[in-house]
Amino acid sequence: MTKIYYESDADPAAIDGQQVAVVGYGNQGRSWALNLRDSGVDVRVCVRADDSRALARRDGFETGDLPEASAADIVCLLVPDDVIPKLPIERNAGNLTIVASGYSVGFERFRPQGDIAMIAPRMLGPEVRGCYEEGNGFITALGVDADVTGTALARTLAVAQCIGGLKQGAIEMTAKQEAVLDLAVEQVLSPALTHVSQSFVATMLDEGIPLEAVITELVLSGEVERNYRILRDVGFAKQLGFHSPTSQYGQLSRRGSFDHLDMLAKMRELTAAITSGRFADEWDAESENEYRRLGELSREHAGPEIEAFEDELRDRLGPRVAKKG
Repeated sequence: MTKIYYESDADPAAIDGQQVAVVGYGNQGRSWALNLRDSGVDVRVCVRADDSRALARRDGFETGDLPEASAADIVCLLVPDDVIPKLPIERNAGNLTIVASGYSVGFERFRPQGDIAMIAPRMLGPEVRGCYEEGNGFITALGVDADVTGTALARTLAVAQCIGGLKQGAIEMTAKQEAVLDLAVEQVLSPALTHVSQSFVATMLDEGIPLEAVITELVLSGEVERNYRILRDVGFAKQLGFHSPTSQYGQLSRRGSFDHLDMLAKMRELTAAITSGRFADEWDAESENEYRRLGELSREHAGPEIEAFEDELRDRLGPRVAKKG
């Protein structure tokens, strides 16, 4: 059975007297640093001399250059995956290095000396802070990849507790497992859902349904979002009872309508490109090419025209209208 860690498994004393360096002060870095400090941890922020350093200073943190993180007992690397291997930071056998994503370790792009661990919040960066302040915490993926000192798990659990990552449970995973799951959601599930949504929109337009009404049904009303919240809180079986009998019958009687479509084969093909490391090689090449293909794709699928349409629609429907009123 999969191991799940809770606050009762952690002892904050495992990192008493140890300095923690947070590298990066963006969405995750700022939240981690603030949560750690509020939990009584000695935190220093090591970043480039840019706006992020100025923000860290305004937040009251001692700051330093990136190489200065080398002296910390524990380093939390909260920068993009492809940046981690390029960091000018040295580690030794007694140190603990923590990543917030399994990518760099799982695909062997990064292998520092000493203990190596992963604490990967299943939560967007700003929400890591918000959930901590609310006292609710969040679910985390957690694992130790190298234990040189014999204290890697204890120290990792202590850090996870201090950022709020054990309150709702932490799933034990290897860095590779976490990275594959994360990338698969982005590269396998997301494109599939996008294709389904686009097909549904086209079908409704064929029936003369206004585009605004279709987008409202899918996104703007917030109904799907709230339904997923109920699904998270009570599960599928119980949430089904909140739907009308017509809805229940329609959903359940039409199950299997798309089973003849071979989605599984394509999903396995895409996932194989992840697990084999082919995507990591592709992303390395994209990084070296200064993200040119990414720029092209962003302009094609999320360019100014699309952004303008979405903004205009939200000015006419949804929460913005309520605020104007």
